Amino acid sequence: MKLSIENWRVLDGAGNFIALDGNDRGLAYGDGLFETMRIHDGRPVWWREHWQRLARGADVLGIPSPNEAAIAAHTLELIAGRSQGVLKLVLTRGVGGRGYAPPMPAQATVVLSWHHLPGPEPGDGLNLRWCQLQLSEQPVLAGIKHVNRLENVLARAEWSDPELHEGLLCDAQGRLVSATSSNVFVHLDGRWQTPRMDRCGVAGIARDWLLKNIQDAVVADLTRQEVRSSAALMVCNSVRGIRQVRRLEAQVWPTSPAVIELRRLLALAEPAFARSP
Repeated sequence: MKLSIENWRVLDGAGNFIALDGNDRGLAYGDGLFETMRIHDGRPVWWREHWQRLARGADVLGIPSPNEAAIAAHTLELIAGRSQGVLKLVLTRGVGGRGYAPPMPAQATVVLSWHHLPGPEPGDGLNLRWCQLQLSEQPVLAGIKHVNRLENVLARAEWSDPELHEGLLCDAQGRLVSATSSNVFVHLDGRWQTPRMDRCGVAGIARDWLLKNIQDAVVADLTRQEVRSSAALMVCNSVRGIRQVRRLEAQVWPTSPAVIELRRLLALAEPAFARSP
């Protein structure tokens, strides 16, 4: 059955139109992955990097990787005439009966959807809070972007104040992991440091770009006290790019020349982020 709606489409792994089935394991069990990409000048930014992470996640979960060329062609058709926006790509294990045992072989489902860019944020930096929710450790799933994001949903539900823009998440040992929808970099002891992603959390595409392009950037275990004593704090993701943090509860940071320079370098590499929303 062909199903094509203006802002989204459902496909099988080969790129053929299908109907979204109520027994899809992505709906029933969160059995799948997703990627969220910035659209700029009618193209998805960092497509190759997103697809590589999707393929890594599919390998971890044992889901057949879809046909990249076919999905890319559908993506370009979906965003045709739309200069800016956000593309979400969801990959699930497909339809399966009741019960946790995965179908063998699996017939993957792909859902593509187009969305408007998020609204603007303050130019002088973000206001953050510490979340009460603690992230659970699961090394098998660490780093990949699986669709079960209930921890992030509950963490984001902790506040409704529009003057608060993000929340920081720690694991049960009190180590910083990420923000609710971003990775975090802390300028500490003269260099940029970002939390490890080998126990929990999502290894973001913007995070990877920064690790490759910041000299002496490192991954490390970071405590709340180290975050509070840092010279600068920034968050990043593949939709908004790099965003400086101005306040974390009672802690306030001045505008950081180091963050400004990194934003400039990212804008040169990817013009989509010349003026991040």
